[in-house]
Amino acid sequence: QVTLVESGGGLVQAGGSLRLSCAASGRTFRFYTTGWFRQPPGRGREFVAAIRWSDANTGYADSVKGRFTISRDAAKNTVYLQMNSLNPEDTAVYYCAAGASDKMVLAGRPDYWGQGTQVTVSA
Repeated sequence: QVTLVESGGGLVQAGGSLRLSCAASGRTFRFYTTGWFRQPPGRGREFVAAIRWSDANTGYADSVKGRFTISRDAAKNTVYLQMNSLNPEDTAVYYCAAGASDKMVLAGRPDYWGQGTQVTVSA
């Protein structure tokens, strides 16, 4: 069993930066692929980024490429999402996800979800 806890959300002005953290308790991340998803107001949940724990291979949604960076810290059992050049369209609840299958995580069907953290970007 894995419990995921996100932190780092908040209110930021357009052009600013935030770093989200996802800390895992229970089974360690090294057995999983970990991803970030977001749900903007009135819309469905969408993929943002993912990282494979074993080799740190990463993937990003086109909308965040070049602005967001996903990384991991093995010692802290934590995955991060560094978000730069934020714009109001990035406003959403951001969720951490982890799963044993890359395909399932990328499809939005991971084994585990965090509770979410709100990111609000003002114009």
